[in-house]
Amino acid sequence: MLDNVYPVTIFDNFLTYEFRSIGPNGAIRKIVRYQEYSRGGYYNLGFGDADPVTGSESDLNVTNNGDSEKVLRTVTSTLYTFTDNYPDAFVLASGSTRARTRLYRIGISNNLEAIEKDFNLWGYLNDDWQKFVRGTDYDLFLVKRKS
Repeated sequence: MLDNVYPVTIFDNFLTYEFRSIGPNGAIRKIVRYQEYSRGGYYNLGFGDADPVTGSESDLNVTNNGDSEKVLRTVTSTLYTFTDNYPDAFVLASGSTRARTRLYRIGISNNLEAIEKDFNLWGYLNDDWQKFVRGTDYDLFLVKRKS
């Protein structure tokens, strides 16, 4: 599942990751950031293009570099590195739009067996967490690395 990923640079005690998407629109700098919620042990997975002015991630840009699967695999590779260093962390993720959340759900569904070998995975729907099931249109995803 994690073959063919972009090289990643790691910053901030394994909380920030940077790589470049390479395609017809050039080399686009991407950032993955894990930010702890005030409720300790829960982290938001933020991901997007690096804003050239602020340096923070913008999750609304559409790169259209033709490498979305490779980009998602690269983001997933950071999840492994992050949870190697924060093994008790719960990681929450959703897209900035319904379409992006759907894209993430499809990516998860396509790699579900591999993901479930290493992570417990839940989806949030109708004000409740449930074990992730393919084909269900979740609002949010939660993962925790298996011991």
